[in-house]
Amino acid sequence: MRPARPARPASRTGFRRRLLLWAVAGALLTAGGGWLLYGSSWLRVTRVEVSGTHVLTPDEVREAAEVPLGEPLVSVDTDAVEQRLRRRVRRIRSVDVVRSWPHAIGLEVTERQPEAVLERGGRYIEIDTAGVRFATVDHAPAGVPRLVLEMDETPSNNRFGRERLEAEAARVLGDLPPAVRKDTRAVRVRSYDSITVELTGGRTVVWGSGERGAAKARTLTALLKAGGGARRFDVSAPGAPAASGS
Repeated sequence: MRPARPARPASRTGFRRRLLLWAVAGALLTAGGGWLLYGSSWLRVTRVEVSGTHVLTPDEVREAAEVPLGEPLVSVDTDAVEQRLRRRVRRIRSVDVVRSWPHAIGLEVTERQPEAVLERGGRYIEIDTAGVRFATVDHAPAGVPRLVLEMDETPSNNRFGRERLEAEAARVLGDLPPAVRKDTRAVRVRSYDSITVELTGGRTVVWGSGERGAAKARTLTALLKAGGGARRFDVSAPGAPAASGS
């Protein structure tokens, strides 16, 4: 007679059964989760929520975003929605596109703010801190300086171009001390290294180019504090500033 085979330990058999049951349960959960996210009607886009708008309306943002209503929330391409908005609506500086479970897409908008306005044909082109033209409006926004371009046809000006010089003017405005920025009425650009800032009270600041803006801002602050009735301040060379009465 053949010797009897030793019985398998009950613990090993039970472990294999439990492992099989866990595998089946995991597969069922995966299938159920996939159906819930993609196949069911529970987690689908039914609304688009817009926040952060001031000039734009929520409906304008929704229309440009073209979020696919009725689609599974998990399948919405949030990067594509963001790119559409930034491409179609130049007033939008940035936007966060988020899923708001279980049924909404949230659009958190940050609008560009005008740093300067350029008058053209009785209307006003708004320009932001990066020198980007992002909107044309019928009325100049209150408290926003005018940008005046007085460029001659020179090789230097042709090399830089209008957009670059507009960006330099916006850069100057961004570097001005807050108190000076508040009193600024216009920025006049004649060339890359000939930018002047016109303040209230008939005061003028010769800024030069947009380079070394922080140093020029500190020097201008010191000149203004010194006072003395000066109306013309030259900080184009911040290491050798000048102030005069006219």
